[in-house]
Amino acid sequence: MNRLIHIGFGNIVNTSKIIAIVSPDSAPVKRLVQKSKENGTVIDATQGRRTKSVLVMESSQIVLSALLPETIAGRAQGVLADDDAGENLQINN
Repeated sequence: MNRLIHIGFGNIVNTSKIIAIVSPDSAPVKRLVQKSKENGTVIDATQGRRTKSVLVMESSQIVLSALLPETIAGRAQGVLADDDAGENLQINN
């Protein structure tokens, strides 16, 4: 089942479509973001704030967020843990 997580400022992404959540500080990630901007495949969800994380999506789109990668990863893991708990409850019932 698809789960959604909040990535800041009312923006939400599907956790099953996320390939990676990375920091935007390294040169390869900066090049990836720049190429995505040129190709029109970047989604800027920062609301004008500093980009603190880059989400690489299954569809080769790049999502920019103003939340730290650790924050987004924690939310994604929380959603996955909730999924597992729900499946276990269904199995045990």
